[in-house]
Amino acid sequence: MKGLDVAEQASAEAQAASSAPVLRRSALTDETYLTVRQVAEYIHVNEKKVYLLIKEGAIPATKATGKWLFPRQLIDEWLLESTHGGALTGRLIVTGSDDPLLAAGLAILAEKLAGNALITYLPTGSRAGLALLANRLAHASAIHWGPAHASQRQHSTLISQYPGHTQWVVVKLFKREQGVMLRKDFVGRVALKDLVGPHIRWITRQPGAGSQHALETHLYHHAIDPRTLHVVATEPTERQAASQLARGLADCAPGVHAAAAEFGLEFVPLGWESLDLVLARSVFFWHLFQEMLAIFRTEKLQQLATALGGYELDSLGLIRKD
Repeated sequence: MKGLDVAEQASAEAQAASSAPVLRRSALTDETYLTVRQVAEYIHVNEKKVYLLIKEGAIPATKATGKWLFPRQLIDEWLLESTHGGALTGRLIVTGSDDPLLAAGLAILAEKLAGNALITYLPTGSRAGLALLANRLAHASAIHWGPAHASQRQHSTLISQYPGHTQWVVVKLFKREQGVMLRKDFVGRVALKDLVGPHIRWITRQPGAGSQHALETHLYHHAIDPRTLHVVATEPTERQAASQLARGLADCAPGVHAAAAEFGLEFVPLGWESLDLVLARSVFFWHLFQEMLAIFRTEKLQQLATALGGYELDSLGLIRKD
């Protein structure tokens, strides 16, 4: 009798299992690229909203053979990164303009967090940094483009040239003294007009670098054609240019007061500029980003800024308003 009960129970369980709904993996998760209709279904919005996200540059998309396609892997990452404290917020990738104080602050943050987060700083120049940000290959990009008094207008104009900029915010870091770095034993030259001639060896920066833009602006202001400079090399970062000057391989290069001080160089000031960070609105609320700002407010970083010279940190962490 007991055996019969067991058999009946097994039969009942088998029948129940056969009539139960079968949970199947969505076919969408097997697709490498999604269409507009598929991505709308995948993220649970209507197709009109998807087209709006494309227009704003807010969603990873590419147009191939006349129609929009969405790499599913990037869509997954986009969803995670748009969530505060999401799975990808254990890393902070900063690119754009080169700066000694920014590099020092990020190095301190990386040391503090050790193996608990990945902190990366890759100086590329202002324009290249914004391109990386627009392509979602970086979380924040440092920029400086023009004198401090005109930075709000000039930074807004520069940023507006990149897709997705409507989803970005601009956070103030500090003001810096911009000018020309000189080889240590290069004496007797005190003005920009004195640094032009066949025997004055220049290191310049690549097109799109803020320091190169500043140099060319000042040269034009003094009626000097940048093409008349005796250029011996072009360096991708300000500190690489400073290193070349310290080794005596050239006489001068565009750069900031702090970079000149870091490498023991002379400096000809040309004016003050604003160094800002451009980032997605969601990144501003990341714990890692707020920790980075907190480090710049520490006494250690304030002392370093004073030691290097050419910094004003009064507006640190404020969001620029249009």
